[in-house]
Amino acid sequence: MTAFTGTRALLKVALRQDARQIAPWVALISALSASSILAYSWIFPDAADRAELAATLAGNPALSLVFGPARDLMTADGFNAWRAGALGAFFAGMMAILIVIRNSRADEDSGQAELLASGVLGRQARLAVAVLMAAAASAALGVVSFLVTIACGGGALASLTLSATFTASGLVFAGVAAICAQLGSDARTASGLAVAVLGLCYVIRGYLDSSDTPGWTSWTTPLGWLSRTRPATDNDPWPLLAALALTVVLVLAGFALHGRRDFGFGMIVPRPGATRGGTAANVWGLALRLHRGTLAAWLVAFAGLGVVFGNLATSLDGVLGDNPALADLLAAGTTDPSRLTFAFVVTILRLVGVIAAVTGVQVVFRIHAEEVDHRVEPLLAGALRRPVYLASNAVVAFAAPAVALVVAGTALGVVAAARQDTVSAGDVVTQALVTIPAVWVLVALALAAVGAAPSRRLVGWLGVVATFGLTLLGPTFDLPGWALGISPLRHVPNVTAAAPGWAGLGWLAGVTALFLVVAFTGFRRRDIA
Repeated sequence: MTAFTGTRALLKVALRQDARQIAPWVALISALSASSILAYSWIFPDAADRAELAATLAGNPALSLVFGPARDLMTADGFNAWRAGALGAFFAGMMAILIVIRNSRADEDSGQAELLASGVLGRQARLAVAVLMAAAASAALGVVSFLVTIACGGGALASLTLSATFTASGLVFAGVAAICAQLGSDARTASGLAVAVLGLCYVIRGYLDSSDTPGWTSWTTPLGWLSRTRPATDNDPWPLLAALALTVVLVLAGFALHGRRDFGFGMIVPRPGATRGGTAANVWGLALRLHRGTLAAWLVAFAGLGVVFGNLATSLDGVLGDNPALADLLAAGTTDPSRLTFAFVVTILRLVGVIAAVTGVQVVFRIHAEEVDHRVEPLLAGALRRPVYLASNAVVAFAAPAVALVVAGTALGVVAAARQDTVSAGDVVTQALVTIPAVWVLVALALAAVGAAPSRRLVGWLGVVATFGLTLLGPTFDLPGWALGISPLRHVPNVTAAAPGWAGLGWLAGVTALFLVVAFTGFRRRDIA
């Protein structure tokens, strides 16, 4: 076992160093489960409220895309399984991916792995440590989530099953990350590949859960396997064994690839750079070049989302006809099929807007990453001024989600119009365009944090998460108007309404401008890195 020499000693050190980055993931995912139990009895205190909730959500395809099917909303455990199940598994997978990549390929990029390899350390030890850390974090997540959830009133068996799905998701995507760490040319590419696999699994799971497909199709994605455990209803543990078997296969494949690739390189060889600087010879072209590959992948993904959502939007008539509560939620009780369908399109475009905001926030956070890696100071040491550097990245950050929304809206509109003549592709594209200012508010918030106070940059992600919750769940939970108004997407007008309410776009533009002033003023005055 010389290939694993030094694993135990390195694992102890790595766990001590990485604990602070793992703990927030464990705490937040556990809080997602525990808060569902606490919120249920508070928001839905009696049987009538719970029956209304079940009637509203049972057939809502928009919420099934994100949270999965609502199997039992008459109990706190059933509500928890719906609200925290799919999201918790997704975030557990994300946690595991970041742990594995950070402790394997990222160390090679920084040179730390080469320093460690000069000592008594086996070739496979670093990857083993990364996988073991992800496994330990996933197990800790399952234990903490279980204990916290039952402490808040959750049922023991239902909470155990749900928490076990979080652990299983972390293990599976630790295996995915172990493979991607060998494929990518660097840590950024490797993490991008692994996250893309996770996102694809999540979208496939969401599409299957929100459409009328045979039950066996859920086996096409690991996240679908975990949903088959059905916490709080069947509590079936057998899909967890399938996830464990897949984890073993993926991890073994990762180690096999790791033993065959060159140190510091990936199995996918990057193409040589251009002989001349070209567009990257100026700061504006450089900003675009740095994000070009990632943005291209995002645009392909948004085109696919548009096609998937376009098919869903035109299959609502039967669902809405059988669910008056859902019709009332989406379109104020109207029975006009075109208005019902377009109201669902508006909801879907708001969800797409939240996802599009992630692309812009990622670009903004790259500014801080470049600072920490000491790549910004050499640029500013010359004739380049700080506002110009920040503006070059800001343009990309604002353009990326805008183009993504247009691509998704066009694909959605074309597919929906082809399948149902009551939907106009032009109206869908216009609705996507008026959603852009709301997304820009979230990007500007992240830019203000990174520009003025990078230590508080997580505010950017909090803005995205809060908008997601308020937009999708706020109306269902009957939150007051002022609370719903915190979400910028709340102020996006419906372009087919008799009185769209265009004034909301002016407010969104004003808030965006305010955040930009904070960003540029703060970046000009603060110390770099």
